[in-house]
Amino acid sequence: MIINTLIKLFKRDLAKLKEEIELYNDEANLWRVTQGISNASGNLCLHIVGNLNHFIGAEFGNTGYVRQRDLEFSLKQVPRAELLQQVDQTIHVVENTLIKLTAEDLQKDYRRRADEDAMTTAYFLVHLTMHLSYHLGQINYHRRLLDLD
Repeated sequence: MIINTLIKLFKRDLAKLKEEIELYNDEANLWRVTQGISNASGNLCLHIVGNLNHFIGAEFGNTGYVRQRDLEFSLKQVPRAELLQQVDQTIHVVENTLIKLTAEDLQKDYRRRADEDAMTTAYFLVHLTMHLSYHLGQINYHRRLLDLD
């Protein structure tokens, strides 16, 4: 079933997110931006965590998570250890939520906003994996470009 595939992909890419955050030589560079790069890796990490906890945790798992999207991009200097802890918690939320979804749940209509066309829950979950991968690539590039010895 697609649920097992989604769980594997989310766990793989969230583990890679942790690895990227850990690979920074200088923790301060997690928050560095430069011309042409407007989002620091630390903020992208917070955004990924917020996005998945909101859409998977709160929307599908009824976790009660309340997203503060503006803070995902405005908070600075969150310690690396705290970022890693948040990613670990997100892995747990994603896995525990997705494992409970049924084939019927995946075929239900889902809308992020009332003015948006409906999509299936399965389609939206695939979208979320691609969203994670997109930002993971940005973080990898950011690290290699801005975290110079």
